[in-house]
Amino acid sequence: MSLRERLAAQIAAGGPLTLAQYMTACLHDPQDGYYATRPAIGGTGDFITAPAVSQMFGELIGLWAAQTWRAMGEPAAFRLVEAGPGDGTLMEDLLRAAGAAPGFREAADLWLIEASPPLRARQAERLAHAAPQWAGRLDDVPGGGPLILVANEFLDCLPTRQFVRTERGWREKMVGLDEEGRLAFGLSAPLPPPFAEADLPVGSIREVSAAQEAFGLTLGARLAAEGGAALLIDYGSARPGGDTFQALKRHEKVDPLAFPGEADLTVHADFAAVAAAAVAEGAAAAALLTQAQFLGRMGIEARAQALAARRPDRVETLGRQFDRLTAQNEMGELFKVLCLHAKDLSPPAFEEAR
Repeated sequence: MSLRERLAAQIAAGGPLTLAQYMTACLHDPQDGYYATRPAIGGTGDFITAPAVSQMFGELIGLWAAQTWRAMGEPAAFRLVEAGPGDGTLMEDLLRAAGAAPGFREAADLWLIEASPPLRARQAERLAHAAPQWAGRLDDVPGGGPLILVANEFLDCLPTRQFVRTERGWREKMVGLDEEGRLAFGLSAPLPPPFAEADLPVGSIREVSAAQEAFGLTLGARLAAEGGAALLIDYGSARPGGDTFQALKRHEKVDPLAFPGEADLTVHADFAAVAAAAVAEGAAAAALLTQAQFLGRMGIEARAQALAARRPDRVETLGRQFDRLTAQNEMGELFKVLCLHAKDLSPPAFEEAR
């Protein structure tokens, strides 16, 4: 029985699913979930991430990690963690760049937060030289030392609920069945919204991710107690609002209900909620940057020029990669960078904290 058929049977027996429940099933069902069975990353897959665009992305994050480690006083041991490490490309580039800092590699205890068996296999092959260890969630990464965490396109895959302001009040978007037994969107009965802005106009849509907030709480508590910093890079805006739920298959947006388990489902990161959760646990949150601002402050222009001088035959390619990562109509503005850190630490590239 396919995942679509099993979901339909579940809905017929127990009622509609929340968007969060549907996302969780489509992405993580052990038998047919997207990340559990067929994650397709890269130019020939369903989507492409910044590490696959250019080595410059991971290298500059590696530079940030090394400079952060120095700002921490170069501890002899720390946890280097990546949440949602994909195929391991970002961490490979990060370690190569950060390895230029004497002592960094020796001090780093590498952990990868990954639930997907196929992706763990790819990471193990690519990062065999770095002896990575795996955890299913941040809570499973051992404590006892400071933390440097990186997460690129991790928050957007965490399950989210969606609420719509109708003339009858706030109602939750659900996944149910139409008259012919096909998966279809619908709305719940009116209910009180799980957020503060209850008086938004009719037609307003709010997305609420308990999973994103929980990650912020756990990360904030860890940073406050043991020190360190985290870099969260994802697409989204400073202020949440609107319908951002989408499905990607072979680099094209498709109907989110059309291919359960066969397409990647995402929502925008709720940076404000994640930052507020971390601050509530005693961490600090730096002012949000665009990806273009962060990469610019870390020296992407100089890095591109250095690579071009070394490889004149790749000047045009490097130019395209630079534009893809930083241009306003590409990843540069849509993607944001949130830095959470211990209050006594001032990570590089981030000047204002709250």
